[in-house]
Amino acid sequence: MEKIVSLCKRRGFVFQSSEIYGGLGSCWDYGPLGVELKRNIKEAWWRAVVQERDDIVGLDSSIIMHPQVWVASGHVAGFSDPLVECKVCHLRWRATDLDGSRCPDCGGELTEPRMFNLMFKTFMGPVEDDAHIVYLRPETAQGIFVNFENVMMTSRKKLPFGIAQIGKSFRNEITTGNFIFRTREFEQMEIEYFVKPGTDEKWFEYWVNERFNWYLNLGIRRENLRLRRHEKEELAHYAKECCDIEYLFPMGWAELEGIANRGDFDLRQHAQQSGKDLSYFDDETGERYIPYVIEPSAGVDRSALAFLVDAYDEEVVEGEKRVVLRLHKQLAPIKVAVLPLSRNEKLVPPAKEIYAELRRHFMTQYDDAQSIGRRYRRQDEIGTPFCVTIDFQSLEDQQVTIRERDSMVQIRVPIKDLVDILRAKLAGEPFATHPLWTARGSDAIGQ
Repeated sequence: MEKIVSLCKRRGFVFQSSEIYGGLGSCWDYGPLGVELKRNIKEAWWRAVVQERDDIVGLDSSIIMHPQVWVASGHVAGFSDPLVECKVCHLRWRATDLDGSRCPDCGGELTEPRMFNLMFKTFMGPVEDDAHIVYLRPETAQGIFVNFENVMMTSRKKLPFGIAQIGKSFRNEITTGNFIFRTREFEQMEIEYFVKPGTDEKWFEYWVNERFNWYLNLGIRRENLRLRRHEKEELAHYAKECCDIEYLFPMGWAELEGIANRGDFDLRQHAQQSGKDLSYFDDETGERYIPYVIEPSAGVDRSALAFLVDAYDEEVVEGEKRVVLRLHKQLAPIKVAVLPLSRNEKLVPPAKEIYAELRRHFMTQYDDAQSIGRRYRRQDEIGTPFCVTIDFQSLEDQQVTIRERDSMVQIRVPIKDLVDILRAKLAGEPFATHPLWTARGSDAIGQ
């Protein structure tokens, strides 16, 4: 994990929040590359679950909702973790994270567990009393449930259909850590998929497989993923069934995404609490019922960490260590780097022209500092799939060299075809299918 954290800070993926004031525990800021990685993850998810399907639509609900939402959902009464405190050093821990009855930090005796509600509480308006208490949402799901009828009627959807949402959630976790894995402010990607009761088990298995394959399709290695089905005693209060997609993080196997069969708990609770009819009339059967809900819930931050860990690689090339982020091309923050061979006054203008053109189509970076070999290494380390090099021969033949990150193979192509060729390569076309020549040179650090 230390190598990942170091890379993230050194290259601008993730910074400690409020670092000039000493930082704030478990709070992180995403830098220029981290922002792009997160955006690409969210776009890949949205494309897979909304854009490419006709049975799911999107929503962006408010972070602050009516407090009765959280009463109905059970969060006010039951969204708690067991908290213990060391009697010696007074550090606090989540009891379920501990193996023994002693403080992991100093070995002191621990208090008996007490329940601690994880919701952040604040006040709406200038008066701070119980009548004005509101909460920062601990999940995005409830915003979907309270909008079930609005979305169904306006989008004219029939069951089965889903509502997808990406947004920030907040949990006052007792124990945080492992970099961006567990934080108090995090971003979720959630689907609530509404189905007819009796078909819920079929749809549950469908979404377990669908979501598992999404990670595989974006480059996560199969041996680093597994499914773990929850035992009855560990199910959440709303869940009929639950399965975690777990990833082998540096600290061990841990949840990457959870798929839950929530039954009709949420819609039934909100119908009772609000007095609104949230049932569904089935035109085909003439039945009226409360839909069951299948919920695939993923974390953007955990996904980003998993993709970074899985992509990180070290190898020795020509006697030098090469660090490579072998990110899937869809996820790479920078798609193309433009590298003039040097800062020669004859090379810079055409290089800048190419850079300006490529920026219209791809996230592109221009770099002319240090040797070409060192610039290749910098791009390898941030996961850039392709580097375009302009050399003195380019001035004569109007061709440039494209270097591929993983293989370091190079092809020389006409400048006029550059955009089309890069677009094809980024879409997955094998790299060496369009060479005028191929080589593996120009990668020495000193060149």
